[in-house]
Amino acid sequence: MSSEEMNKLRFPIGPFTVPKNIPQKQINQSISDIETFPAKLRKETELLTNAQLDTVYRPDGWTIRQVVHHCADSHMNSFIRFKLAITEDTPTIKPYFEDRWAELIDSVMPIEPSLRIIEGIHERWVAILQSLSANDLKKGFNHPEQGRVIPLDEVIAMYAWHSNHHLAHITTLKKNKGWD
Repeated sequence: MSSEEMNKLRFPIGPFTVPKNIPQKQINQSISDIETFPAKLRKETELLTNAQLDTVYRPDGWTIRQVVHHCADSHMNSFIRFKLAITEDTPTIKPYFEDRWAELIDSVMPIEPSLRIIEGIHERWVAILQSLSANDLKKGFNHPEQGRVIPLDEVIAMYAWHSNHHLAHITTLKKNKGWD
């Protein structure tokens, strides 16, 4: 497989690019993407067999099951980071090893608990996102691995991308395997 083909499987919607300026219209669309992600994820995974859930979306990639559990892990962390950024003065967040989390025993469990986590987190998260003022959107957190403060408007755009990115891993694999 060529590096171009591998890159397309790795980033089916393209890599995230940090926007320089995020207009309210894009923030609203990003919040909508975050809001609709749980239902889309459930729809795309609900009829998959265990064998299909345990299929990697690309060589050396995660299984669909791991992707679903990763989304629960990542989005829980992001939700907490949002609350910290809103209630504290530019807190420093704690990074975590996503790849190591994806190898823990809960990554081979049925996906239903993670789907429920995502549904609950997103319902609460969207309520907070929709309540943010323009000043709130400029608040952020210090990400020690990136060595910078990341503003919440950027994080909203990134998590809309993250949701669509992982959803595309699943839909692309289903299309390529004829599972539609």
